[in-house]
Amino acid sequence: MPMPLFTDYDPGRDCACPGCAQRRRSLARARAIPLRDGGHPAARGARRALVLATAAGVVLGGGGGAAVAVANPEPVPGPLAPGSPQGPRAPLHGPAPAAPPHAPTVRRQIDRAAIINRAKLWLDAQVPYSMSLYWTDGYRQDCSGYVSMAWNLGTNEWTGSLDKFATRITKDELLPGDMLLFHNPADPNQGSHVTLFGGWVDESRTHYIAYEQTRPNTRKLATPYGYWNNATKYLPYRYNGLTGTPPVPEAPAVTPVPPATPVTVPAPKPTVDAPYPGADKFGPGANNAYVTQLGRMLGERGGARFYPQGVGPQWTDSDRLATEAFQRAQGWTGEEADGLPGPQTWKLLVQKKGKDIPPATATGTTGAAGPPSSRVPAYPGAAALRPGAFGPMVTALGQQLIKKGFGKYYTTGPGPRWGEADRRAVEAFQRAQGWRGASADGYPGPETWRRLFA
Repeated sequence: MPMPLFTDYDPGRDCACPGCAQRRRSLARARAIPLRDGGHPAARGARRALVLATAAGVVLGGGGGAAVAVANPEPVPGPLAPGSPQGPRAPLHGPAPAAPPHAPTVRRQIDRAAIINRAKLWLDAQVPYSMSLYWTDGYRQDCSGYVSMAWNLGTNEWTGSLDKFATRITKDELLPGDMLLFHNPADPNQGSHVTLFGGWVDESRTHYIAYEQTRPNTRKLATPYGYWNNATKYLPYRYNGLTGTPPVPEAPAVTPVPPATPVTVPAPKPTVDAPYPGADKFGPGANNAYVTQLGRMLGERGGARFYPQGVGPQWTDSDRLATEAFQRAQGWTGEEADGLPGPQTWKLLVQKKGKDIPPATATGTTGAAGPPSSRVPAYPGAAALRPGAFGPMVTALGQQLIKKGFGKYYTTGPGPRWGEADRRAVEAFQRAQGWRGASADGYPGPETWRRLFA
């Protein structure tokens, strides 16, 4: 899918005093008011003041020279008074102090239902992503501003300070209203992001509902744990001001199982007449004995290298890669080699027919799970692969889609100008990965690019 583009950095702490908070809200509302008479609101106010002053001058001066009223400019803040709670002026990026610069002194209390309801406010309004603008509620319109708003912190935090308001928890402890945070201290502009946890998608706990502020606007989407990219670096946290946390339920009593009773279901033995179990038994989220059976059959056909940890009932990317390698060994391309076993793939494996998976080459580009070839171009960024884009990367994308068997949408070309044929071909490739919805919108993100050129 097209990866959401976001950057997060230390924006400097917003003044939390009531006056500054009210001023931010007023500025945000002023941007949202339609300019009925045209021009900036301040300009309209100045014109009205001039008209009133002119009229007053005519009345009081008997038609003489009118006294011109000049609108008072907005006051410029002076130096901070000694002992100000905002502290002395200092550079935005200075040496790290001994104490955390954003350590909260007062935590606002809030429950889980309120957090999710606040998150839905921006979702319903489809607030556009911005690292510099503030929404009408005074919160900055980026990922960390969104979590600051949902938690009702009263200040605009960033990915480097949100953890000061929370406590680390485990994946198993996650509940709606908690956050998943990735902060890259070496370079905050590269990858740092945060999402709100909205609940697990299913019992496998491989995907969860993420509320997040990302380009182009606020969204709610089923997301792989912990995220699409840098997944292992996302850490779960719980807000320290949370109220009404439900108690941990007691474990149900377990009836001892007699030793003679089997406690596991062994994988069915592959026989030449074993029927195809159905597409629902495979793919992301699948966990059953047929996945184990598939892995064993693929291992016997040259796919053992895809399973460094061994086969198991939980569907993983190893199953997809091994299945895709077997399908390509049969000469299949496009949707016929999507890494998901269909009836024909299953039949060939069960009956031990078809061609085996070829061994990996030295470069790791022929059915290998190793690193891709150095000739793979780096992902050029989303802007280079969108309507209006023009360049050699668009041509390279189209040529690779044709090589992968997704070229039926190109009546001519491909060429350097992005067109609908490119989008439809990318969408077909994304759907072949098992993606749906926003993950298969036809616009290549980093993961689409990696799989396409791998």
